Amino acid sequence: MAVDTILHNAKIATNRVPAFVEAVAITAGIISATGTDEEILRLRGPMTTVIDGNRRTVIPGLNDSHMHPIRGGLHFNLELRWDGVPSLADALRMLKEQAARTPAPQWVRVVGGWTEFQFAERRMPTLDEINSVSPDTPVFVMHLYDRVMLNRAALRAVGYTKDTPNPPGGEIQRDKQGNPTGLLLAKPNANILYSTLAKGPRLSRGDQLNSSRLFFRELNRFGITSAIDAGGGFQNYPDDYGVVNELHKNGELSIRLAYNLFTQKPKKELDDFQNWTKMTKPGEGDDFYRMNGAGEMLVFSAADFEDFLQPRPDMAPVMESELKAVIHHLAENRWPFRMHATYDETISRALNVYEEVNREIPFDGLHWFFDHCETISDRNIERIKSLGGGIAVQNRMAFQGEYFVERYGAQQAKRTPPIQRMLEMGVPVGAGTDATRVSSYNPFLSLYWLVTGKTIGGLSLYSDKNRLDRAKALELYTVGSSWFSTEDGKKGSLAQGQFADLAILSSDYFSIPEEEIKNLESMLTLVDGKVVYATGEFSSMAPPELPVSPDWSPVKEYGGYAQSKEQLTVGATASHAMSLHDGKHSAAHKTHQWILGDKGLWSLGCDCFAF
Repeated sequence: MAVDTILHNAKIATNRVPAFVEAVAITAGIISATGTDEEILRLRGPMTTVIDGNRRTVIPGLNDSHMHPIRGGLHFNLELRWDGVPSLADALRMLKEQAARTPAPQWVRVVGGWTEFQFAERRMPTLDEINSVSPDTPVFVMHLYDRVMLNRAALRAVGYTKDTPNPPGGEIQRDKQGNPTGLLLAKPNANILYSTLAKGPRLSRGDQLNSSRLFFRELNRFGITSAIDAGGGFQNYPDDYGVVNELHKNGELSIRLAYNLFTQKPKKELDDFQNWTKMTKPGEGDDFYRMNGAGEMLVFSAADFEDFLQPRPDMAPVMESELKAVIHHLAENRWPFRMHATYDETISRALNVYEEVNREIPFDGLHWFFDHCETISDRNIERIKSLGGGIAVQNRMAFQGEYFVERYGAQQAKRTPPIQRMLEMGVPVGAGTDATRVSSYNPFLSLYWLVTGKTIGGLSLYSDKNRLDRAKALELYTVGSSWFSTEDGKKGSLAQGQFADLAILSSDYFSIPEEEIKNLESMLTLVDGKVVYATGEFSSMAPPELPVSPDWSPVKEYGGYAQSKEQLTVGATASHAMSLHDGKHSAAHKTHQWILGDKGLWSLGCDCFAF
């Protein structure tokens, strides 16, 4: 039988043996054969689409083990993204421009994906600067999960006054007269940040559909073909899943999604899960959109947010009893579960509960796991292994490593988290970002962190003992992550019988200098054997361009993650593609010009900044 598609003349990383092949054949969305150009081109038929890879590097589609794409999609068109912006001056310029075009009563929202250490100025904006660039339009700027900065117009919009009490776990900073200054602090949890953001106007249903499609295509731009959605605050099930359900029904999803259900009601967590186990079950759906289990929030009393500007929080004494009730119910109903855990102290207490429940209702192959685990001990890794669990790691330290070192010291930071030790002990590990409100959704920032051990600001955190080689890092982002959605063996490798999800890269991930890994993008992304994103020499294969709605959306003006001029033009000529394949530094790579979408060109005088 003639195959549907052949991709040849490429350096194709398989995540199998052999590690690289020249060509793959695709039939009905599945890899049907791999091999040499000569072997695979023999399978060509009169209706076969043949793609010349131009000797570029091809990788299996990236699979983020922990991010928030459903929530991110609903809000993408509302958000001014500072992901990858190299200077605070440019970030403030964007803010000023967007404030001028945003109609009342809408806000300008900068919601995660950036850190002060990415900026040339190495600092955050001040409240005075934010008020200066936007005196009348409400502005909400969130930095990681430690603070929100509101201008005066936003303070009026949310109704915070001198009489507004501090919420539990948060602080409304005030001046000497007791009036709110506009700075909201997570002390120690992020509920004040979530709840304030939730006061803003939402997009219409039609705009949410457009926003989600644009966000998923933005993920395709970086070679992401699958993601496990970890739920999120104010992401209610089933109400906030209507948009993604409609996209799936219409065949308009461009990434595969497995979603976990995140409880929304403190002290009512068991009620949530009891209701949901009657409504749905793990695995319900198909290979594009399926329910994955419970978490990352299981009970609020166990949530140790990763604000390293604050001391480690001690979980409440009720944690064990509340957690046991939920875990017992989930195990009884055979629901996989995940739990956010930053600190070893929290993990120890959770494992005590898990071991107790396991004695009553054996987990027996249930795919359960912890997320994050920055300070986990070897002993607790052993306990996870013995219970058959896994650990999903994210590059939060790439955005917050400087804060961790300042509080706990460089020595303690060397194993945050101890990924090599997890692998040595045989625990399943999957890589990801925790985007969009802490880290950026750009997976190559996470791969850069895994390989170099550096933060976005350039601080070296890890010795060689806790860094991965490029092949292993890629494996965690593909094969590794598939375990966490109980899809191991179906995706993650470019091998016969697995999903035809892949990305042709802008440069050779395996040979370019380490510092260039974070600048990689996809030139052509396939999901289920179909083109979902294409640029450069593959532009003729690109799906139809999507409009942006509403007209004033920041995405229309700036796009998402900031692009360099080189990234916009890379691959325009075959000779340039050849130089990239050979891992050479073209002259264009030395150009210190950066652009946001199709606007706002500026120059930098050095190449010392990390993005």
